[in-house]
Amino acid sequence: MLLDGKRVLVTGVLTDASIAYAVAARAQEQGAELVLTGAGRGLALTRRTARKLGTDLPVLELDVTDESHLAGLAPALRELGWDRVDGVVHAIGFAPPACLGSGILTAGWGDVSVALHISTYSLKALAEAVLPLMDEGGSILGLDFDASVAWPAYDWMGVAKAALESASRYLARDLGPRGIRVNLVAAGPVRTMAGKSIPGFSTFEEVWGARAPLGWDVHDADPVARSCVALLSDWFPATTGEIVHVDGGFHAVGVAIGE
Repeated sequence: MLLDGKRVLVTGVLTDASIAYAVAARAQEQGAELVLTGAGRGLALTRRTARKLGTDLPVLELDVTDESHLAGLAPALRELGWDRVDGVVHAIGFAPPACLGSGILTAGWGDVSVALHISTYSLKALAEAVLPLMDEGGSILGLDFDASVAWPAYDWMGVAKAALESASRYLARDLGPRGIRVNLVAAGPVRTMAGKSIPGFSTFEEVWGARAPLGWDVHDADPVARSCVALLSDWFPATTGEIVHVDGGFHAVGVAIGE
């Protein structure tokens, strides 16, 4: 099994339709020992969903904007008997309503700063929080949505994702000497709770399957999960600072003639 004996921390699991849940399920299937995290009003939902993966699966509260939560993460993992972390899945993102669907000029700094704090800076904050338990190296993996172009309705979340991509490269540079790999998986659109909250998200869904060379099923997160498990494993020992597209090939093709 690809993750036999690995200890993997997974953030962002809300429902069993989430990409993070699919990653957790596949990682567990491949032998990983898991701890999930949740925050705020979503914590109860995370705990309920975690039971589908096992009645004794630990769930820790982690608000990535709360310094006390971040400082307490490594000690909380040690209390669970973890003396190391082999893999971390960053599946955290949020933008206030003003940041989505209204164009780039609508949102003020108060809203934009929230989006950047939760969706971008949190990658660095999470990496720093688990660093005391990654002395033996490991893999930090973030979920991304390709930020190389401007998408309809995505607005400031697109900017946050572009910053996430840049941050992952700098983290890869700084954590590489410690044997820690930092990569992103740029997934195609999956019909999750987060996706449905984006105005106009159905626009992505309608065209993606038709234009992606391999096709695309917005109801199936498993292709993304499989790729994440591979990157969490030892089968990519020399890959870091990379963005792996798992989108049916959509990112590689232009608009069809006549469209």
